Amino acid sequence: MKTVIKNIFKLVQVEHQIRKWVSGSEMSKIDTIKDGFIEIQDGIITAFGSMDQWTGIDNWNNTEIIDANGGMVFPSYCDSHTHLVFAGNRENEWEQRIKGASYEDIAKNGGGILNSAKKLQETSEDELLEKALQRAKEVMKMGTGAIEIKSGYGLTTEAELKMLRVIKRLKKLSPLTIKATFLGAHAIPQEYKTNKSAYLDLIINEMLPQIAQEQLAEYIDIFCEEGYFSLEDTERLLEAAQSYDLIPKTHVNQFTILGGVKASVKYKALSVDHLEIMNNEDIEALKGSECMPTLLPSCSFFLGIPYGPAKKLMENDLPVALATDYNPGSSPSGNMNFVASLGCIRMGMTPEEVINATTINTAYAMGLSQELGSIAVGKKANLFITKPITSYTFIPYSFGHQYIDKIIINGKVQS
Repeated sequence: MKTVIKNIFKLVQVEHQIRKWVSGSEMSKIDTIKDGFIEIQDGIITAFGSMDQWTGIDNWNNTEIIDANGGMVFPSYCDSHTHLVFAGNRENEWEQRIKGASYEDIAKNGGGILNSAKKLQETSEDELLEKALQRAKEVMKMGTGAIEIKSGYGLTTEAELKMLRVIKRLKKLSPLTIKATFLGAHAIPQEYKTNKSAYLDLIINEMLPQIAQEQLAEYIDIFCEEGYFSLEDTERLLEAAQSYDLIPKTHVNQFTILGGVKASVKYKALSVDHLEIMNNEDIEALKGSECMPTLLPSCSFFLGIPYGPAKKLMENDLPVALATDYNPGSSPSGNMNFVASLGCIRMGMTPEEVINATTINTAYAMGLSQELGSIAVGKKANLFITKPITSYTFIPYSFGHQYIDKIIINGKVQS
């Protein structure tokens, strides 16, 4: 099946040569083509350019024409950090925070991740799948074409495997490109509160072999944070994960600096995520590595904590990715448009930097830079077409505005 998109006001984030990521001062640049077209064959981009370069259609058989009606065309967002599979919301904890409780206080009293784990353990796999599929459709309608999903609300072997099986089933049912991450080390279950080492034993000796046997995850994560898992715990788990070829993508530096960035780089992490606080040692550890610093501004917005130092990272010639951290406790939104707005409004990034941070760089943070993240020949046709807008700056400027007209995933318009 051939598809042609025409009457495009502007193609945004085009690449004539595919790059793995964009870093430093290069993040302030994006390539566009005015008055453009795109040709798609069997879900893959085969040609693009300006309309005066278009040779037309020789054979109309099995050819679909999509009229962009003067809208812009962007590559779909890649959301490289989510917890999209969960059993229920935590609005009661949000209300507690409004009344003065901190995220850490709620967690100490059995709320937070432990609350989500209890709900998930009591919920069937089919019900979890139904809820996750609905959320996947919602984020797709907001422009996301690829998403990473973590486990971590199970905290028992049975429940963690249940979460990962839901993600595996979701991959078959959703048109989105989906990557799975095992996050058994998300919190310490109540029954292991005084024996964290025994819980790590359970993860390493029981969960990891079963996950590998069923091929349920490509990545492994751990919450390296005070009150959760220490630097030593992190290194122990990442060392064990090497035997199963699981690539690290880690939670580090959300509230405290424990050395998790350096440890993650040591174990060849694909990304380090959160980074609300960083020191010069962290910056130096990232230089020369293959690790993508990933900031989660909607989590900072929701919790009222500092935003990650995007400008400082770029000033040090490093790349930056922005993702949602979609989860019921600290970022109950999968809206990448809002993430883009926060990148500009709260983090001082330019619209160009934000576009790079939510497409090509997040694609890299999911191992998808050769497939997604830009409009390029040979990449998947995961795109969105906007209603007529004056410039791409309008997107982060007009936070909360619905400007997307059509969603195209794998070359097909989604309803």
